[in-house]
Amino acid sequence: MRLQALHAILPVRITGKGQGMDAAIIFDCEFLTVEGALTRFWCGPNDPDPTVVQIGAVKLALADGHAILERLKLHVTPLDRHGRRHAIDPYLTELTGITADVIDREGTDLQAALGRLAEFAGPHRLWSWGKDELSMIATSCYVAGIAPPIPARRFDNACKLLLKAGMPYEDLIRTRSSGLASYFHVPHPPLRAHDALDDAMSITLVLQHLLRAGRLAKDDFTGTGRPARDVA
Repeated sequence: MRLQALHAILPVRITGKGQGMDAAIIFDCEFLTVEGALTRFWCGPNDPDPTVVQIGAVKLALADGHAILERLKLHVTPLDRHGRRHAIDPYLTELTGITADVIDREGTDLQAALGRLAEFAGPHRLWSWGKDELSMIATSCYVAGIAPPIPARRFDNACKLLLKAGMPYEDLIRTRSSGLASYFHVPHPPLRAHDALDDAMSITLVLQHLLRAGRLAKDDFTGTGRPARDVA
């Protein structure tokens, strides 16, 4: 039902839209985990490295009605530091819906996945709720032994945008990406928390709403806008 609702918005595949216009890329990722790994900072003796296993991205126009132009969902075949495939832990499946069968059918290697994300993003800045690029690229590329295909300067933190738009800091720090659309009472299809594309869509729908309401502007996304409000 969730997938049907999202497919009604846009097709998943890349169509090349938005390459010639001002746009922002909103992305999210899911990475390997087991129960309790978060509380151990992934440092337990049996904890996997938190490498990326799913990427979701949405392209949002910064002009002409701020349409959602296209979206992308990728699965990455998780490998350990020695190139061996990681098993998908039942906790990860319960949390994200990702199964070994999904990886078998749709998984691709990290370099190819990041290459597709770079192609999808084109020249546009990439925004996440926090700093997902640290797991998606920094940790994952280090473990895989490959050069990061997208430099750090291309990424930014969407929390800054919500702060500029007036979201109270106390609310911002306790609201997950999956809860943003509900927080702002933005109509949306059913969205699954910890699904990378659904979480990216939740962020995107809120940014679209704030752009249309005049609470954000194109310059806020391109680095020339007003600074974020001071937080006491």
